[in-house]
Amino acid sequence: MKTKKISFFENFLNFFENVGNKMPDPVTLSFILCILVIIISKFVATAGISVIHPKSGETLLAVDLFTKTGFQTIFTSIISNFQGFPPLGVVLVTMFGAGVAKKTGFMEELLKVTTVKIPKPLVTGCILFIGILANAAGDAGFIILPPLAAIIFISLKRHPLVGMLAAYAGVAAGFAANIFISISDVLAATFTIPAAQILDKNYAGTVAMNFYFLFVSTFVLVITGVFVTEKIIAPRFEGVGYEYHNEQIKDALDENVRKKALKYSLISLGIFSVIVIILCIGDNAFFRDPQTGSLTSSSSVLMKSIVLLVTLAFFIPGVVYGVIVKKIRTDKDLVHLMGQSMSDMGLYIVLAFASAQFLAFFNESNLASIFSIKGAEGLKNLGLSGIPLMILFILLSSVINLFIGSASAKWAIMAPIFVPMFMLLGYNPALIQMAYRIGDSVTNPLSPLFPYFPILIAVARKYDKKAGLGTLISNMIPYSLFFGIVWTLLLILFIIFNIPLGPGAGIHYSF
Repeated sequence: MKTKKISFFENFLNFFENVGNKMPDPVTLSFILCILVIIISKFVATAGISVIHPKSGETLLAVDLFTKTGFQTIFTSIISNFQGFPPLGVVLVTMFGAGVAKKTGFMEELLKVTTVKIPKPLVTGCILFIGILANAAGDAGFIILPPLAAIIFISLKRHPLVGMLAAYAGVAAGFAANIFISISDVLAATFTIPAAQILDKNYAGTVAMNFYFLFVSTFVLVITGVFVTEKIIAPRFEGVGYEYHNEQIKDALDENVRKKALKYSLISLGIFSVIVIILCIGDNAFFRDPQTGSLTSSSSVLMKSIVLLVTLAFFIPGVVYGVIVKKIRTDKDLVHLMGQSMSDMGLYIVLAFASAQFLAFFNESNLASIFSIKGAEGLKNLGLSGIPLMILFILLSSVINLFIGSASAKWAIMAPIFVPMFMLLGYNPALIQMAYRIGDSVTNPLSPLFPYFPILIAVARKYDKKAGLGTLISNMIPYSLFFGIVWTLLLILFIIFNIPLGPGAGIHYSF
């Protein structure tokens, strides 16, 4: 029997898949890190290693957690660690709104309607644009958009896999970008802020700290994606046949009902937006900072209310849509949908529990401050800072993302180490967060461990029975490469010209 020869590319992919499959679950990894912190604290404390806090001037010694007193502290603080974990409440509140918008079908219908009405000359760009925005819809973008894009490209007599790949690139590789504040902004910021407060307890960031940069990024990535699609991907499929079975999108709901529901839900969203804008107008406006009159400072009512406003921006149109399509008939139906949204967050809550313990142990032992200060000193001694440092950090995040898919799980581990370290080098936590998010996004389409990858393979095989892992990843590499280069260059421009990344979030930071 002849053995099939495995190519270098297949071996390369198999290596990443095997290593990734052998990695512990992010929750397990967090608990392993908790144990390591306890053990390492013993050695560091015994060695008498200390650092000088850059702001207070206080000498910080490692606290040995591997003692009777240390374990008493651990046992008595487990619950309070979890209760006081900053990301938990913020994320769950946001999901009340996002969950209702998803469960009622509002987000799905919005994606469908905006996709099928694209003008022919703008198809590729619009699919990429909608794909990037679709991260606000959670997994709906990954599940709905690639199959829809394939059908749209068939209607234009183009290969369906070109449309599918472009859509997936937008959703996956452009995951962090958006012209709105989304749940990914909330998740990232709620790990960044407590990490920054390890060094500076007065640090007050907001979930909008990357908004300006991500707004610009959305359009830059769309242009980049169009170039990759039309100049690199589409030519690869010229003259290549495909199977097609005249698929149509079916829905149990009457089309007129769905149109009516979408119309009035968007009107409700518009009314809500107008109210928010009105409350921002005037020197003594409701959403302004009572002291400075600023709308964008971290102490303004607008910035402090941003999570609630994002929640309502999902919740209000979601409820209107649900009422019209009769998914919400009584208050009990609405509460049930909100409950379902919370049940979907079960794994996140478990991760939050584990991450809360890691962060608490890391802080209690003073290892967070010691590692950050020593690490910053080491980078200074190596002369590594500025743009080269940010590029290396983006590359590090990109590689780690190939093995650990969850963005929040990775950042929960990395933020307490790298945010304070880079702050000591004079960089704003918003910049560190953005560098991480670029790396975390651009390699999403390359990882076979990405949870939506099997969905993409299933769609591809509708049109090409031979399509497999190699087919998809080989066509995703150009997107990841160009997105990574262009996005990094954009960040470098912001650094060079000292352009704020978001409201109150500059490039540099001083204590």
